[in-house]
Amino acid sequence: MSKEKVFIGIDVSKDKLDVAVRPSGEFMVFSSTEDGLSVMTEFIRSKEPELIVLEATGGFEMGALRSLALARLPVVAINPRQVRDFAKAMGILAKTDKIDAHVIARFADSVRPKVRAFRTPEEEMLDAFNARRFQIVEMITAEKNRLVSCSKWTKKDIQGNIRGLEKRLAKLNKDLDDLIKKSPIWRQKDKILQSIPGVGPVMARTILADLPEAGMLNRKEIAALTGVAPLNCDSGKYKGKSAIWGGRAKVRSVLYMCVLTALRRNPKIKAFYDRLIRAGKKPKVALTACMRKLLVIINTVLKNGTCWEPNC
Repeated sequence: MSKEKVFIGIDVSKDKLDVAVRPSGEFMVFSSTEDGLSVMTEFIRSKEPELIVLEATGGFEMGALRSLALARLPVVAINPRQVRDFAKAMGILAKTDKIDAHVIARFADSVRPKVRAFRTPEEEMLDAFNARRFQIVEMITAEKNRLVSCSKWTKKDIQGNIRGLEKRLAKLNKDLDDLIKKSPIWRQKDKILQSIPGVGPVMARTILADLPEAGMLNRKEIAALTGVAPLNCDSGKYKGKSAIWGGRAKVRSVLYMCVLTALRRNPKIKAFYDRLIRAGKKPKVALTACMRKLLVIINTVLKNGTCWEPNC
């Protein structure tokens, strides 16, 4: 008789980790300290799980994810919305840490999301630097907006803060460039990405940090992962409008700005946009289609390992 497969769900919070084991129904709580993570990892290892699932919880999950991955256990972090929708579909409306852990374990058993390779320290550093860069850019934008309507008494303070933030942004850009240059693989990918007209350093860094799957998926998968694939909304005789939804918002926002540049510099994207407009498409729809087109080009050149050519 074959051994019953074990699935584990972990509900993550700031101070503790609630662990549920399926199908046995066991439940344990561990602290989020280094010792707690070590004890939790050994407990889970003893269960010989088929799959471990935990929610991405604003970075609080990284300690558990790292500990389990280093122990070579099959672990994956998923979007909390997926688990909540799954719970509602199962008629589970109550929400406590214990209930959530059991729901996640049930989700692991039923859905079985794919385990992804855990990031190296260098990849984590690249992601952290790039995320911080986005935060600083947002702070600079907010301060510049305040500068427009501020009083004469606060103007100098806001201007000083903007200058300070711009210095930190310049340093982060240099740190990102230095980190990429240290890796032959990243350096080559960065060169390939920036060979595409319209793709600059910011888009290249964002692809490397936030879309490492680029070049390893097909065109439909990469578009769906990023959130630029049109999703139908049809039911019976009703034919709704297709729309994009979900995906990686940070990549999508940078991709949008890249398309605006590509319309001036990339003849292939410009011709594609003009053709859609002539066919009667609205500018917003045409821009979204161009985002998908540019993303497919990015995916193709990385997959081929060659710089951009007009025919790719």
